[in-house]
Amino acid sequence: MRERVTRIGEYLHLDAKRAEVASLEELTMAPGFWDDPSSAQGVMSKAAELRDEITSFESIVADLDDFEVGNELAVAEDDEEMAAEAAATEQDLLRRINDLELASWFTGEFDHGDAIVTIIPGQGGLEAQDWAEMLMRMLTKYAERRKWKVDLHDAPAGVEIGIDRAVFTVHGRNAYGMLQSEVGVHRLVRISPTDEKKRRQTTFAKIEVLPVLPDEVQVEIREEDLRIDVYRSSGPGGQSVNTTDSAVRITHLPSGLVVTCQNEKSQLKNKESAMTILRSRLYELEEEKRLAELDALRGEKLDISFGSQIRNYVLYPYQMVKDVRSGVETSQVDRVLDGEIDEFIVGFHRWRVEHQTASAMGGGA
Repeated sequence: MRERVTRIGEYLHLDAKRAEVASLEELTMAPGFWDDPSSAQGVMSKAAELRDEITSFESIVADLDDFEVGNELAVAEDDEEMAAEAAATEQDLLRRINDLELASWFTGEFDHGDAIVTIIPGQGGLEAQDWAEMLMRMLTKYAERRKWKVDLHDAPAGVEIGIDRAVFTVHGRNAYGMLQSEVGVHRLVRISPTDEKKRRQTTFAKIEVLPVLPDEVQVEIREEDLRIDVYRSSGPGGQSVNTTDSAVRITHLPSGLVVTCQNEKSQLKNKESAMTILRSRLYELEEEKRLAELDALRGEKLDISFGSQIRNYVLYPYQMVKDVRSGVETSQVDRVLDGEIDEFIVGFHRWRVEHQTASAMGGGA
C-alpha cells in the first residue's frame, strides 16, 4: 500500500497543485473578483477540488502510518480484537487508495464531474426489460454506497416486466470518469423467470454514459429547433407520484434527438432536466462528427446482442460475473447485482491505463 501511495503521489504532482491553490487563493483576494460571479465560482470550485485531492492524499498517508503501528501491535500481542480492527482499517484504506489512484488516471475534461446514465434493453424481449431494471438497480445501489446522489429522470414500465429504458443523473466526484467502465453491452444468462418450462435465457442491455456539461461549455440550441410536448407520466417513476400532465418530451428537430423526463412533479424541473440531457447529447453528436470513427464519450457503438458484450453475468448453470476487457471475475453474483462493483470499475480503469501506456510505447494491445 505504501508503494502504491508513493506512486500515486508522483502521478498527482502535489507540489504543483499546492502552488496552483495558492495562486487561485490570491485571485480570490483581488479587487472586483466577484464582479463576474460565474468566473469567480469557477475559480472557487477549482480551488476546492484541488484542496480535496491534496487533503485526501495527506489523510491516507497519515492513516497508513497509524495502520502500520496498529497492525504491528496486533501481531506482537496476538490480540484478535486489534487484528479485526486492523483488518477493517486495511479494507477502508484500500478503498480510499483505489479511489485516489483512479482519480490520478482521470485526465479527461469532464472526468471529475457528474454523469448522465442511460440504460437500453436489447436482444431478449421482455427479459431484456427486466435485465435493464436490474442494471438500473445495480448502478443506483453502487451510487448509494459511494454516497453519490441520483436523480431519476425517466424509467417507464416495460410491457409486462422491467422497464422500457432508464435515464438518470449521478452527482458525485469522478462519477463520469468512474462510470465509463460500465459503457457498453451487458449480457445476462439465467433461467427465465417468465418461462413455464424454466429454460435458460440469454439477455442483453446497453449502458450509455455522458458527462453533465459545465455551464461554460457552449452548445447552441435554438428555440425554433425544439418541439416540446407535455403529457401524463407513466411507469415506476410516475405511478402514484405524478398525477398531473408534467412529463416533458423535447424533440430536437435538426438531429432527431428525443429526450423525455417525467419523474419530477414539476413540469419546469422536468424541462430543465431534459434540456441538460439534450445539451450533453448534442455535444456528443458534435464530438462524433469531429472525431469521426473515434467515439470519445460513449464508446464503440455495438449491436445489443451476441458478441458485443463488455461483461457477462451468468446465474445458471454456474454463477460468475466476468469482464471481457479486464478479465476481472467473481462468483459473488448477488453482491455484484447489489451494487458491489468496485473491483470491476478499478479493474477496467487499470486495464485502460495499461493499454494506453502500452500503445503509447508502441507495444500495441
